[in-house]
Amino acid sequence: MADPRTKLESLFDADRVLRAAEDAFLDSADEKVLARTISAAVKDALTGNEDGEQEMRLVRLADLAAQVPCLETIEALLKILDHHEPAVRSEAGECLLDVAYERFKEVAVAIEGLLDRRHDGESMEEIPFILAEIRDPDPLPLLVRFLAHPRAEVVAAAIEAVTGYGDGSVIRHLEKLTEDPREVTLPDLDDATATVGDLAADAIAELQGDPRDDE
Repeated sequence: MADPRTKLESLFDADRVLRAAEDAFLDSADEKVLARTISAAVKDALTGNEDGEQEMRLVRLADLAAQVPCLETIEALLKILDHHEPAVRSEAGECLLDVAYERFKEVAVAIEGLLDRRHDGESMEEIPFILAEIRDPDPLPLLVRFLAHPRAEVVAAAIEAVTGYGDGSVIRHLEKLTEDPREVTLPDLDDATATVGDLAADAIAELQGDPRDDE
């Protein structure tokens, strides 16, 4: 059996090689060419690989996309955020949040495009929580649009996200949902079910008790 210390050194060596290869890629062309290359690679990975290989590629591509931020790579990140594997979505979400802190306008444009098309992928349940992490500029005008999404699970995610954001100005939007009878499953509560209306009412009660509402 090989010495674990030798294996550890091999791991460090592999990491150095990976970092050098990444730097070489990022230095190989201008940002437009890199963005186009990353976007095409995301499309290829989503359609042409077995799950294990696909996940590895998408995680790496998400990281690269965040290092070449523009509308094209932001849209690529949103495609990765639709993936069925939670670990892939987690990486894409963290990368998208990093980009949003610096280039919120472009991120907002890409998200608005999904909303306008009534997109229904996994990303629509993830994006509200990403938006709720941002404080400047104000994400609420975009975030509340998710409350009108046709799929109940997306609305439920948006309710949770706006509640966590803690701004009482969203109550007027939540009041429109208090009679919504659609049921959703709550994975964090042992797959219990609740109606959208009940979730909205609970969110209103929580926000009304938030001391920030009185400031």
